Amino acid sequence: MQSLGKLILLPIKEHLNLVAEPTANFLIEHSPNLFDDMGVAEIDPAFSDTAKFCEHYEIILDNIVNCVIIKATRLDKITYVACLVFGNTKVDVNGLVRRHLEARKASFAPMEEAVALTKMEYGGITAIGLPKDWLILVDSNVVQVDELVIGSGIRKSKLLTSGKILESLPNAVVLQNLGIPR
Repeated sequence: MQSLGKLILLPIKEHLNLVAEPTANFLIEHSPNLFDDMGVAEIDPAFSDTAKFCEHYEIILDNIVNCVIIKATRLDKITYVACLVFGNTKVDVNGLVRRHLEARKASFAPMEEAVALTKMEYGGITAIGLPKDWLILVDSNVVQVDELVIGSGIRKSKLLTSGKILESLPNAVVLQNLGIPR
């Protein structure tokens, strides 16, 4: 058993009950590599949000990656994308994301839409198991880190992965300056 901060990491293939169904389905479809290179830790859902999580589990923000769902509009077409940035940055929604998608408008997806479309819990949404046609935009600094904590699709657990795995996800695009300082 491995640990990071106060997290106790378990083998994910033996604990698929600790991830959302779309996340589990993706992991099964792409195993065995992801099973061998990732771990899962059960957490108190009351500490799922980034700031509380870091303080309670003694994890630094440089090891936390948030998955932010963006809704972009161009003409009559709506596009949803996931943006992966460090917990101490915010997504450059109206700059880089909007330009990259060539959208007229880009904004945070409403919570109800994000939850319904991903089939994941708010505060636990992860890039692993998103709808197959969604782009995943990854900050270039994220791909350089070997130990990253991300959501599992539910609030009661977190996944341990690496930037290289996030970069290798289907439809992942690495962008410089996606995450900007808060």
